[in-house]
Amino acid sequence: MTTDSLLAFLGWCSVINLGVLIFSSVMLMACHGWFMAMHSKMFGLEEKEIGSLYFRFLAYYKIVVIAFNLVPYFALRIIV
Repeated sequence: MTTDSLLAFLGWCSVINLGVLIFSSVMLMACHGWFMAMHSKMFGLEEKEIGSLYFRFLAYYKIVVIAFNLVPYFALRIIV
């Protein structure tokens, strides 16, 4: 795999993952009540717990995207 193809791969992974992160955030803000009711019924959790789980999910996903997509992309961009 050449550095150009690796840069393209990491760049598109970053774009797709950031799109998923933004979409998830917007959907959670727009349909918060519906998601809370659905997940509380599905998993038997209280709504207070679900709110913190949503926040934790988005935070962990953001950290993973930054650590495994954006940082390697920018590191390769600096080197090449």
